[in-house]
Amino acid sequence: MASQWRALRSGESAQERRLQLARAHDRFTGDGALVDDPEQLGAFAAQAGIRPAVLRSWVRSQMLAIDPGTAIEQPALGADELAELRRTHPIARVLPVVERLLFEAAGDAGLIVAVGDAAGRLLWLDGEARVRSAAEEMGFRVGMDWSESAVGTSAPGSALALDHAIQVLGAEHYNRAVHQWSCTAAPVHDPLSGAIIGVIDVTGGDAAASPHILPLVEATLAAVEAELKLETLRSLIDRERRPASTAARPRPAGATAPVRPAPRLIVLGRDPALLEGDGGSLPLTGRHAEILLALANHAGLGAAALAEEVYGDAESVRTLRAEVVRLRKALAQGEAGIDLLSRPYRLDRPLRVDAVESLEAIARGAHRLALAAYEGPVMPQSTAPVAERLRDEVDATLREAMLQSAGPDALFDYAQNWGGDDAQVWQTLLQVLPPLSPKRARVVAHLDALRET
Repeated sequence: MASQWRALRSGESAQERRLQLARAHDRFTGDGALVDDPEQLGAFAAQAGIRPAVLRSWVRSQMLAIDPGTAIEQPALGADELAELRRTHPIARVLPVVERLLFEAAGDAGLIVAVGDAAGRLLWLDGEARVRSAAEEMGFRVGMDWSESAVGTSAPGSALALDHAIQVLGAEHYNRAVHQWSCTAAPVHDPLSGAIIGVIDVTGGDAAASPHILPLVEATLAAVEAELKLETLRSLIDRERRPASTAARPRPAGATAPVRPAPRLIVLGRDPALLEGDGGSLPLTGRHAEILLALANHAGLGAAALAEEVYGDAESVRTLRAEVVRLRKALAQGEAGIDLLSRPYRLDRPLRVDAVESLEAIARGAHRLALAAYEGPVMPQSTAPVAERLRDEVDATLREAMLQSAGPDALFDYAQNWGGDDAQVWQTLLQVLPPLSPKRARVVAHLDALRET
């Protein structure tokens, strides 16, 4: 029955349901004999009104000897493992779909959105800053394991265990630390094998388990899986095209050209920069990257204007023209799938830039995603005006977002990795950390060291 996946029936009071669930949870976790007596367990379920999917999850949790009173503290992933998973996980390619359909709506509703892998480990988390901070202190933060085997019943863990979208309200969570929370989650599948590759979750107060959230998450899931399928098809098409002759092949009448993903210029923390295109990844010299960066957001630039952006000198047109010739040759040899046209200088197709995508993510409120994607300043060694301008904008915007809106965990990550000498960042971190947080001692020690220098 579809109703067993929903936390509340139409018109049902969430507050009354919470009280009923709390009493049922206390009885179940206090009476170990229930699991060993199917008849007594069935009577208990009927009396307490526990959904079959939730009751079976409680039983699995008890059989796994999970302590419902143990705080959720230890992360399953170290910083390096987390960064590598975020870089390589297939869902990373379609995160913009999740952002567009869920992040903004969730933030406006005071909810947070999490994306995890098939093992239940949370890889991305974003949403309303105050709610996110409270959730992180409860143990719901990136790097943590939220599988059933780790924390018992929860929407992300149970969705993975059951291979089905599900809502979990209040005390339906097996761990008491999560009883103030509710959530809705759905598993994500590989478009070819059908295997589970991850999970999408919405967490917050009662609104996170309201009847309209489940269809929203399921719709997002459908869009994500459809985009994954398109990405897979594009990859297969590209793979077939690479060994083929460069001569154009005729297409059957009425056939449409294969969809080509836009090339992407990777400049964050990169020297040299990297161009990801049709033929794979192409390392670029500094000047070549600066030329592409200048043209990425322009419909066209004259020679003097482009020289000004790259060299800081409009008189360097002759030097620029020689560099453009070399860049065109490099793009052709590297099968980058993009060309540089003249009069005015422009690109023959759109070019995405990772630094610009980070600015867009911050503008949408997806601060954790922007921080996760931030690998360092834009082309750190470049002195080109176009690179310096974008570098300053990204660094200043990310810093301001962390100071104004980030939760303690995100701000701590930012402070450690990018704010070493920034006293304001560390002072703000000290203010937002909970009084009993074990991180406070490290922050105080770092501030003392900064004052001594």
